Amino acid sequence: MTIKTKFNLPTVILGIFAVMGFSAIGYQLVNGLGVTGMNNIVSWGTYIMLFMFFVGLSAGGLIVSSSATVFNIPSFKVVAKPATILSTVCVIVAAGFIMVDLGNPFRMLNLLLHSNFKSPLMWDVMVISLYLVINVLYLYLMTREKPNQKAMKIMSSVALPVAILVHSVTAWIFGLQIARGAWHTAIMAPLFVASALDSGLALLLIVLVLLATFKVFVVEKKLITTLAGLLVTFVAVDAYLLLSEMITMIYPQGEAMHHAEVLISGQLAPYFWIQVILGLVVPLAILLFKKNREKMRLVVFSSALIVFGVLCKRIWLLFSAFVHPNIAEGQGITLGYNQPNIWSTVGTYSPSLVELMISVGLISFGILLFSFLAKKILVQKSSQENQFSDKEGKIYSMVKNG
Repeated sequence: MTIKTKFNLPTVILGIFAVMGFSAIGYQLVNGLGVTGMNNIVSWGTYIMLFMFFVGLSAGGLIVSSSATVFNIPSFKVVAKPATILSTVCVIVAAGFIMVDLGNPFRMLNLLLHSNFKSPLMWDVMVISLYLVINVLYLYLMTREKPNQKAMKIMSSVALPVAILVHSVTAWIFGLQIARGAWHTAIMAPLFVASALDSGLALLLIVLVLLATFKVFVVEKKLITTLAGLLVTFVAVDAYLLLSEMITMIYPQGEAMHHAEVLISGQLAPYFWIQVILGLVVPLAILLFKKNREKMRLVVFSSALIVFGVLCKRIWLLFSAFVHPNIAEGQGITLGYNQPNIWSTVGTYSPSLVELMISVGLISFGILLFSFLAKKILVQKSSQENQFSDKEGKIYSMVKNG
């Protein structure tokens, strides 16, 4: 079976999902954000949650590829191209979720015409735009026939700190809101960076194994094992930061206690414990042993658990601040529509069908884009290397036969 045949059916299915998603975007554009499950209390929903998730996923690829040049790690240079492609696609998908969350993409003009540089939202727009440009330029430099090593060194030196900064700034959007007790913590940025590193690297490992399975791009098993060892470190740091935050919230029995209760035994407890058990404890227990890191199935399984765990983390992290709105002695927050009691003191949210269609559509588009770039860049490179190897073989035979 050829590579083209293997990719054919999934491509058709993903294409259908993408078309449905973009059709749903058109429907939302005409009818407004009222077609979503968001409301006056829960003003951010699935779009922002997935924006956070995909910004984090983009970390692993760019950090691995840029570290290869900055710290001169030859083994990492092998996966620089697929890592940068993955990072670029994830940033594009993340930007797509911001656009649909605005309701109307033309509202982006307000950021340019009426920029407020004191707002973390504006900082994030600037840093993510820079991040995307760096990804594209870095990928361009790597795909040239004769890469300019000096230019790549400079670009890598810029890419690495920007990759850390983009997740820190995204975290500050939440962490600097003093009215949202569940978000307002100095450790929010480290939490974002840590979970971005482990989920991003976990996704990269899954992608590398899939590319090898479809014979698009093959890497040595030893490199997968090395990256899995690095993943263990990232997961351990993420677990430590989460533990530190929870102890700080629970031990004093202060105002933060009711936010902790929402996670431990409240509405968001399933997502919290899934992340802790499946996203942290189980992968650590598996990948902590070198013999397990040498088994590709266990590496992929653990990586999938980590990615899913971080997705759950994005869910509980976002919505934990909306469960108990900061209304002090007020009656509550108006629901925005007529009913006997228009006031509510507890936030509730469930995504609408339109939100789900748009989300699946954008993710499907991202997978298609990655598949296209991978086959365009990586397969072409492999073909050229094979041709070069064939020429070497012919020359060797001629010399050997005199």
